[in-house]
Amino acid sequence: MIKTHGYATHSATTALAPFDYEHREPGPKDVFIAIEFCGICHSDIHQARNEWGNAIYPMVPGHEIVGIVKQVGSEVTKFKVGDRAAIGCLVDSCRVCASCKAGEEQYCDNNAAVWTYNAKDRNGNVTYGGYGENIVADEGFVLKVPANLDPAATAPLLCAGITTYSPLKHWKAGPGKKIGVIGLGGLGHMALKFSHAFGATTVQFTTSKSKVEDAKRLGADEVILTREPNWHAPHAGTFDFILDCVSAEHDITPYLALLKRDGTLCTVGIPSSPVAIHAFSVAIGRKSFAGSAIGGLKETQEMLDFCSEHNIVSDIEMTSFDKIEEAWERVVKGDVKYRFVLDLKTLKGK
Repeated sequence: MIKTHGYATHSATTALAPFDYEHREPGPKDVFIAIEFCGICHSDIHQARNEWGNAIYPMVPGHEIVGIVKQVGSEVTKFKVGDRAAIGCLVDSCRVCASCKAGEEQYCDNNAAVWTYNAKDRNGNVTYGGYGENIVADEGFVLKVPANLDPAATAPLLCAGITTYSPLKHWKAGPGKKIGVIGLGGLGHMALKFSHAFGATTVQFTTSKSKVEDAKRLGADEVILTREPNWHAPHAGTFDFILDCVSAEHDITPYLALLKRDGTLCTVGIPSSPVAIHAFSVAIGRKSFAGSAIGGLKETQEMLDFCSEHNIVSDIEMTSFDKIEEAWERVVKGDVKYRFVLDLKTLKGK
């Protein structure tokens, strides 16, 4: 076993604290990565505080991982020692179902997707994530990091990036399409960048006047302030697709009215409470309300290569382990532009 040092939570109410644990010895198809950077995702906080009711303690969060390959198994062909590599939300799946064979491992039909942390692998061992020194994973679930991308700012692409890239691609964002983005945060700022790069007319919805200039800088052709009286009326029936990146409770009915016939509103923010939809909101116009998770491994690599081609990375604030509780509270308040990234050099004991 490989001895590892990181930070973990031990209950829903305790703070992150130093924690020593072990990863498996690399097998023939495994890649052993020394972690350089790990993005902080809001889901890290939800999981650690057991807000989704599925916590396994002790928990080492983190699924936006970038690092350097230190060891490869005898059958590994994609990586060599010294390569920069990345791991996102998944480290395994059943690999044999229709979804897995289609490269959609995140939707594994056998419910066998193994998450990077707070899960159990095929051997029953708990998975530990990126808030630690290193990680071991099958090469099929490890991604190549393009050399021209800043590695720290690349880390959030492994969740915030692919979570927004995947639905925009699936619903064919591109020239001639009018795309809306609800919310300007870790997810929303990436959605703006991708929609703009796809060539779509891109509109940001926000409640905050202070975010108007940032939205335009990030790729918005127009910004609609949703606290203005009757803000939605001039835009009714004009949008092909709207991506909802807000995790707080909010009324989506006005946004459904903005869709064209056969338009779609897709949520990736995932509010904790059920979303209320009046049937007429979708029946009139044959509109769709949908959801999307991350992408599969093939699509995630495609996203990284697209980012390389278009020079896209996340807007980040670097932070350290001694400030991680402060960072988490700022994430909860939405007080970050637009993603925190942990520098693993700040991990005590390294």
